[in-house]
Amino acid sequence: MSVKFSFTINGKSVEGESEDRTLLVQYIREHLGLTGTHVGCDTTQCGCCTVHINGIPMKSCTMLAVQADGCEVTTIEGLAQDGELHPMQAAFRENHALQCGFCTPGMVMSAIGIVDRHKGEKLDEKTVRHELEGNICRCTGYHNIVKAILAASEVMNEAQ
Repeated sequence: MSVKFSFTINGKSVEGESEDRTLLVQYIREHLGLTGTHVGCDTTQCGCCTVHINGIPMKSCTMLAVQADGCEVTTIEGLAQDGELHPMQAAFRENHALQCGFCTPGMVMSAIGIVDRHKGEKLDEKTVRHELEGNICRCTGYHNIVKAILAASEVMNEAQ
């Protein structure tokens, strides 16, 4: 059965139609051509598909496209503004927080959520590691990822 829906993605309005069983990650990648959001497991285990729905990190591999109806969706492609990387993206680059890069989009989207949830607080390594559960990196020991999130949290908190 085909269903119609509309949402905003990275600041642009989208009106779509797909089968009622189409996952949001499939719609984003296959219909909108935004391939920064990755599919790593389809079971919410890895976090590679994390996007923001109304500002909250969500795993798009277990959310139907129709469930995004009326929502504001942000993918990794929507973070940089006017050619400037988001502070989290910049921190990942500066702290060498990626290797193969497959998990990076989901990690960055989840990391922004961590900082947003702890707005104004000084994050510590233990909190970041705990909150990163559900995001798997198969290449690193997470040390530089945690370092990047802590560095970005300082920049993001200063900007508020």
